[in-house]
Amino acid sequence: MKDMPTYYDLVYAVVRKVPRGRVTNYGAIADFLALGASRMVGWALNNSHFMDDVPAHRVVNRKGELSGRHHFATPTMMQELLESEGVKIEDNCVVEFKTLFWHPQELGDWEPF
Repeated sequence: MKDMPTYYDLVYAVVRKVPRGRVTNYGAIADFLALGASRMVGWALNNSHFMDDVPAHRVVNRKGELSGRHHFATPTMMQELLESEGVKIEDNCVVEFKTLFWHPQELGDWEPF
């Protein structure tokens, strides 16, 4: 019998789907997964830095701010990763956040595993 995925597993599965050069936020992921709190997404992502295949740098707060930047190896790494994908950052905030925002609902009928 297959083990049920944890909410961390589900968060990571959604974050892996965020397109390169786009961003989403903690709340959108929490709403999509019916987790109830965006903070739970943040907790999961704080532990994802040990995994190379989870692009946690693409998840920002509801205002487009790089609120998770202090959880990366250096405080500038999140910005550097986003900029390497063409995302412009000013004052630790995504420029044109609304234009670059990706909502997990775009996945449609989604099967995480």
